[in-house]
Amino acid sequence: MPRAEDRIPVVDPIAGVVARMAEIAEGVPPSDGVARFNDLYLAVTRAVLAEAKAGEFEDAELLARLDVVFAELYFDAVDADRAGRRPGHAWRPLFQSRGGKRIAPLQFALAGMNAHINHDLPVALVATLTEFGHDPRPGTPHHRDFLKVNALLARVEEQVKGRLMDECLEVADEALGRIDDVAAMWSVARARDAAWTNARTLWAIRREPRLRDPFLDSLARFVGLASRGLLIRTL
Repeated sequence: MPRAEDRIPVVDPIAGVVARMAEIAEGVPPSDGVARFNDLYLAVTRAVLAEAKAGEFEDAELLARLDVVFAELYFDAVDADRAGRRPGHAWRPLFQSRGGKRIAPLQFALAGMNAHINHDLPVALVATLTEFGHDPRPGTPHHRDFLKVNALLARVEEQVKGRLMDECLEVADEALGRIDDVAAMWSVARARDAAWTNARTLWAIRREPRLRDPFLDSLARFVGLASRGLLIRTL
């Protein structure tokens, strides 16, 4: 297990991501749709930070870098919206619907996870693996770390989902049923499995702009369409 002093360079970048998310949280009301996702993402990142401090990852340096590159794609969407620009297709539905009064808190969180995992994660994986001179083969230390984060994310997601659903206890049973139906449309495990598969596809075409660019555009539009489905009115 790495000594504490050896883990400081790994922990610091993740702590920086946590700080940026905390800053985003301070700038928006808790009921804001983006705040709902940010709350879930912050809880997950704090859990990853705790695991990194405990030396639980095989390739902690790569994982920390992936955490930063991944988060920056979300921060880009936040910054674009703050500047009055439209975020990319994958993120656009969440930012456009963030003030919706008839959308359950859980739906906002899931739509953010959909955009970030299904679109941003393959992009971040390829960028980070390229930087470190690796590839997205299964069975590698970085793939095992990826799977470990899957389990961590699933635990935190269930905790946050329970809290968000508690906010809806006063709505009619019919509305709760609709929210459950929407939640059943999306699975974090399936999304992260798909993200790894899409990263392998993107890796194979990364040096072919005529294939890579249409693939990324189609992925962003498809993910955006899925988010619109997750953000249907249920209340």
